[in-house]
Amino acid sequence: MGIGFRTKQYMKMFIQKLYLPRVYKKAVKKTEVDPQKIIMADMHSNRLPYSMQAMYKVLVKKGYKPELFCRDIDSMSRRKGLKYMKRFMREYAAAGHVFICSYFLPVSSCKKREETKVIQLWHSGGLMKKMGYDTEDDIPKYYKGVVTKNYDLVTVSAPVCAPVWESALKLPEGTAKPLGLARTDRYFNGAWNNKCRTEFYRAYPEALGKKIVLYAPSFSGNAADPDCVGINSGIREVFEGLGKEYFLVTRLHPHLRKKYEEYFDENCDSLPTEKILPVTDILITDYSSVLFDYCVYKRPFVLFCPDLQSYDTERGFYVDINTFPCEVTYTADDLRRVFVEKSFNRFSKQELEDFYRYYMGACDGHSIDRILREAGVR
Repeated sequence: MGIGFRTKQYMKMFIQKLYLPRVYKKAVKKTEVDPQKIIMADMHSNRLPYSMQAMYKVLVKKGYKPELFCRDIDSMSRRKGLKYMKRFMREYAAAGHVFICSYFLPVSSCKKREETKVIQLWHSGGLMKKMGYDTEDDIPKYYKGVVTKNYDLVTVSAPVCAPVWESALKLPEGTAKPLGLARTDRYFNGAWNNKCRTEFYRAYPEALGKKIVLYAPSFSGNAADPDCVGINSGIREVFEGLGKEYFLVTRLHPHLRKKYEEYFDENCDSLPTEKILPVTDILITDYSSVLFDYCVYKRPFVLFCPDLQSYDTERGFYVDINTFPCEVTYTADDLRRVFVEKSFNRFSKQELEDFYRYYMGACDGHSIDRILREAGVR
């Protein structure tokens, strides 16, 4: 890992262990917990992340007024970043509930009030690549702060995920519960799916009558220096040679935007990956958890993993991806063959159903209701 990444981690340690706890303690002396006060926070985006959008709408409908603390901390100056975190800690001290969907260091920087409940919605389902304390790409061994402290509830997509999440995030037994993922409720909403289809064909009218192929890979390395081996391995050339039967749409991870700007077309912001899933006929990905969102639709998918061996050695997996009901390809030629022969169709509907049930079975369109009941939000 680079010097810049390590320096950033040491700065985080200082802020988390020394600065933020002092701010919180001062705020506690001046406030009381308000059970009606709800905060939704994220440090990776300047707008409410997709993983919390559906939950936000339900909370508003119930009469709550969630306070949003969503900022891309990497795009802020150090002074503004500290000011943002300081303001959060003051509000955190009085909050009844705090919702997050990724690592959020300020939440874990102090001993919180027992009355305040922290709900980790997490941004992915299923089980595939290692995460949390199981990989240094997420949390380096030299990091001394506790990244996942104070979680009262972590929602996961199926019973098989709960023990893995608790181990990887060093959580007390019973913290992770298979209540489903809030983000997935929309996938079971017919009106939302139809709206997504309409928006897609309005943006890409040339796709009408073709099979929609979505390429949505993850990234390798860490967020400070991400890479995408699949893009470098010629996936675009594969589809340029397949004729007009398929329409390829590429959606790369946001961390890859600076490095692969040419793959972010004018529709990327208005049509993110999640909104393309309802219209997708075949998904191509590598180790991205978008696979598990997509499996709700029980349609064919293909894994394109040119770097599988090195990725497994450097990061590792919780499962054997060769057991998934899909073709696993390693080269552009492999991928081309799958589409020429249409072998992505060789897996039965029952196999796709079983895959969904095993990894995403708690996601059924009613996850938000269960989560709010468990969190004590009326």
